[in-house]
Parts: sequence; C-alpha cells; structure tokens
Amino acid sequence: MLSLKVARIADETPRIKSVELVAADGGALPAFTAGAHVDVTLGNGEARSYSLLNDATETHRYVIAVLRETDSRGGSTFVHDKLRVGDTLASSEPVNNFPLNEAGERHILIAGGIGITPLLAMSRRLSARGADFTLHYCARSRAEAAFIDAIEAALGPRLVTHFDGGDIARGLDVAALLKARPPAAHVYVCGPPGLIRAAREATPHWPKGSVHYELFRGSEADVAPRSSDRPFEIVLKRAGRTLTVPADKSILAALADAGIKIKTLCKEGVCGTCRVGLLAGRADHRDEVLTDEERERNIQVCVSRALPGETLVLDL
Repeated sequence: MLSLKVARIADETPRIKSVELVAADGGALPAFTAGAHVDVTLGNGEARSYSLLNDATETHRYVIAVLRETDSRGGSTFVHDKLRVGDTLASSEPVNNFPLNEAGERHILIAGGIGITPLLAMSRRLSARGADFTLHYCARSRAEAAFIDAIEAALGPRLVTHFDGGDIARGLDVAALLKARPPAAHVYVCGPPGLIRAAREATPHWPKGSVHYELFRGSEADVAPRSSDRPFEIVLKRAGRTLTVPADKSILAALADAGIKIKTLCKEGVCGTCRVGLLAGRADHRDEVLTDEERERNIQVCVSRALPGETLVLDL
C-alpha cells in the first residue's frame, strides 16, 4: 500500500473537486499508464476507485477528481466536506483496466461528465505521441465541464464539446458517430451507464477488442436481482466445494455466507476488484469492466450469474 498526502484541493466546478496526492515520504510515486486508477481508502474507512487524470510521465504526484454524488454512499461526501490539505490516505498502486491500444491508427475518446478523468490522461498521452484522435466531451453545460478551459487550450480542434442542458436529445449522437469505423480505429468511453450502453449498442460491427469502456464510479444500472434470476450452483475447484447461489443473492454474497472472503470495492461490477477465474460453465456477465476476451476466463462475482441450467466452475 502507498501512503499519500493531500497536497492540493481545488474546485473545478460547483460539484467537482480535484485532489493532488503526493508521496507522504516525499519520494517518487510508482509509474502509471493513461487510463489507470488507484483504490484509495478515505478517512471514514470507505474505499473508492479514482482514475488518474494527470500526465502519465509524472512520478511526483497523482491527480484525481471527485464528483459530489447526490446519492453518495459516503465517499464523495467525505472528499467534499472532510478532506483537507495535509491529510494522509492509504492507496493501492495504480491499476489499469482501461488501457490505450497505442497500435490503433485512430482514437475516438468519448467522455460523459466526470468520466473525463481517464480520458484526459489518454488525451495527454496521445497528444505527446502525435496520434490521430478526437475527444468528445459530454456535459450538461460548460460550467459543469471540469477542466474545460485547459482541455480546449491543449487540444484545440481535436476537442468536440456536447452540452445538452440535461436533454439527451440535444447531446452527442453516439450511434451516428460510431456507425462507420475508421480504419484501425479504437473507441474509448467513460461516463454514465447510458453512455456506455449507447456506445456498445452502436458498435456490434466493430472488431473484437476495438471498443473500450469504463464507468467512472458506481453504476446506475440495475444491480438488484432480475425477475428471471434463478438459483444455480458454483463449484469451487481448488476448495473441492459446491455451493448453491440463491435467486436473491449474488455469488459474492453466497461465498461470504460460506466463509470465503473475496476482495471487493464497488460491488456493482465496475471496478474489477472481485474478478475470479472462470474455469467452466457459461456465465451471464453483467459487469461493465471485463472485455469480451476476459469474460471467456473470468467473472465478476458481485453482479454476474450463471446462464439458465449452467453450473459455474470457479478458480477458488
């Protein structure tokens, strides 16, 4: 674990604060790549994942941004109301579940609201490489678009803004944007679940591995049991045990009931922390973090289930 000291806090919009973190001992920080995040334990004991938005070549600081959530479970409220310069926080080293594919010839970045954070780091990296890219920044208004002045100054015509005033019909037409795939293009999307879904629905014809997405914070998607949920069995290969997952419980909850602890943070299928190896069986993947390739051999046990009639064999 890292020990990070809060060096600076700034208001970027009325609801978004940026926080600059440095090593508590004054040394260099572990390197990171564009799209990475850190898992930070706040002073109230809550752990949250925050994307790093600063230049990935920097080793003297990490910069994150936090939106005050209307339905905060304690994380954003603590940052906005309690966190102070000089405070020390525990953090993981950077983890990247949302990396750039730098072999791509064209990059389309789509940010929704606070989802600008990892894409801001990506735009810095792509700019430094002289890569061909465009950043589409969606927000309700310019006043609610964090870092907009700096992004405009840095990117110029490579930035396209979409301020919809809260009316989705006036926002970015994702389907039209992604209807035709430029040669060797990759798209990266971060923002609200609706934006992620729109991008995924618009790109079934794009090659596997060319559409990348990450939800910045806890998903607004329905993670409660679905009406079609049924009990199913999981086999713990290494433990030699078989458990039944009830219709109204997740795999994660069933494992906890059996005394098996799995590290987790969001419990909503967006952080990637509770990933478990999937050895056999067809899963109903409901997460928003695994790629299609990763889903062939992994499962997020907080939200995903077995398809009807399937037994899942887990690497546990």
